[in-house]
Amino acid sequence: MIAVEMMVARLEAGDTLQKAATAVYTSTAFPMLTGTLVTVAGFIPIGLNNSSAGEFTFTLFVVIAVSLLISWIVAVLFAPLLGVTFLPKVIGKHHDRPSRLGAVLSRVLLAAMRWRWVTIGITLALFLASLYGMRFVEQQFFPSSDRPELVVDLTLPQNASIAETRAQMDRFEAKLVGDPDIEHWSSHVGRGAVRFVLAFDVQPAAPNTGQIIIVTKSLEARERVRGRLQEIARREFVGTDVQVNLLPLGPPAGRPVQYRVSGPDIHQVRELAQGLAAVIGEHPLVTDISYDWNEPARVVKVDVLQDKARQLGISSEDIASALNSVVGGTTITQVRDGIYLVDVVARAGQAERGSIETLQNLQLPGRNGQSVPLAAVATFRYELEQPVVWRRSRVPTITVKAGILGGTQPATVMQQLEPRVEQFRAAAPVGHAIEVAGPVEESAKAQGPIAAVVPLMLFVMATILMIQLQSFQRLFLVIAVAPLGLIGVVAALVPSGAPLGFVAILGVLALIGILIRNSVILIVQIEDLRREGWDAWAAVVEATKHRTRPILLTAAAASLALIPISREVFWGPMAYAMMGGIIVGTVLTLLFLPALYVAWFRIEAPSRSGAEPASAAAAHEAA
Repeated sequence: MIAVEMMVARLEAGDTLQKAATAVYTSTAFPMLTGTLVTVAGFIPIGLNNSSAGEFTFTLFVVIAVSLLISWIVAVLFAPLLGVTFLPKVIGKHHDRPSRLGAVLSRVLLAAMRWRWVTIGITLALFLASLYGMRFVEQQFFPSSDRPELVVDLTLPQNASIAETRAQMDRFEAKLVGDPDIEHWSSHVGRGAVRFVLAFDVQPAAPNTGQIIIVTKSLEARERVRGRLQEIARREFVGTDVQVNLLPLGPPAGRPVQYRVSGPDIHQVRELAQGLAAVIGEHPLVTDISYDWNEPARVVKVDVLQDKARQLGISSEDIASALNSVVGGTTITQVRDGIYLVDVVARAGQAERGSIETLQNLQLPGRNGQSVPLAAVATFRYELEQPVVWRRSRVPTITVKAGILGGTQPATVMQQLEPRVEQFRAAAPVGHAIEVAGPVEESAKAQGPIAAVVPLMLFVMATILMIQLQSFQRLFLVIAVAPLGLIGVVAALVPSGAPLGFVAILGVLALIGILIRNSVILIVQIEDLRREGWDAWAAVVEATKHRTRPILLTAAAASLALIPISREVFWGPMAYAMMGGIIVGTVLTLLFLPALYVAWFRIEAPSRSGAEPASAAAAHEAA
């Protein structure tokens, strides 16, 4: 658009078609290259992101960098060739028949420049308001999936057997039979499904866990099935943690609300985890609180009387082998099932395995071939112990997990919980820690590398701009516009309810490059006119009017192109952020930047109301 508009403007000024096409390269090629390189530099933090989220976005950096550079080649070489082929040799001057819109824009521009400090003050006030408005923009890591699958995780108490897990899953599967919204499903008892997409979070194998992957017929059907299953889980599966989740589109992060409680003493850690669960459970949006481990299991302790055992010729290894054969079983042979070898395990029956009398009467081979009952060399007692203890950095750690009612983002809920959690953390015993986990932690991990590379991005941008502008003052004018794009970002995200997540940040980075590109082209245009002998005020007015049409057309095309993806789950937040930023950025470029330019260089407005056109015409004739 910039190339074609330049050709049209030169033809309207009376240049030949070939000269107008040549002017595209001589006048705008390097400013456009500067803007293109600045836009590419804005994605450097994405390209150099070494977090897990970087795996999902690195190719985006490569594609954008290559496409932008090729688009610049097309704009300065191929577009003029098309213009020479299709444009007429003579085009009438559009300012001889000015439109109402053009006249209105001209009056608004002159008013903004004459009342420069008011324009700057209003812009800064809006920027401060947008900073305040950021507190109403919800934060998000990656959006949930737009795929039709549902992932149902069932977790029974830790002392549950795999038979009980299977029975609970069979009972849950019975609720799926005949559902018209379900295409098919697959169940996995004692383990999770294999990773069928990169973002799928594979669960560790355990006898008290199971997983069902449900494929629905559509996204609308998925939501209907999800609501029904959540209601069934609450009503009919009390005591079993049933989670109906969507597939994530980014790195898996687990339940929305998570805290890690760690410390050297297991019992103290359990008590702190239960206390923390009570604290976060007071929040009206927090639901379905669970732990990755907590429940102790009843076990039988066998204390070997070593003196008696040695007298009878029985070792601890003999006792352990005998107990394992009865309870756990011993592999005695293998059978072939297709291409697999299946172990054949021999062990006692269910009734015998659950009876302490069976263990007491277990016969052990003693000295001289005599059989010795286990009760003769050991005592038995019941005790409670933790069947599973998760450790982090070798320290026992319980993760308290919870879900969220409605569509509120995890970061928003955990920010609201922070005062209560901080108060609970301060009262925790010395040596015990409570840390944020889950999506909020993963989001910080993903954005941390971006913040670390931002200084490099700013250095590259400043270097490219200095090569083009060769002035610190003009560099400041160009850079000053970029952060003001936040006004449009907040203005679009707050009413739409779209969260500012990792993907939306990509759009904000692209927006910075777009604003800087338009600012560079406008500043270069002003400086070119001043070098041709134009009066400073007239140069600013003429350059802004000259850039109005391509900037408006570019903004309109970009905003319209983003509408189709604005309803997408993954790209929607980015589309809203960019559309708002582009619209406001266009206004900033056409009104705020000229006002800032005349204020910075102390350019006074002409005293006569008609001085602007006269000065422009006189300067053009002199040039």
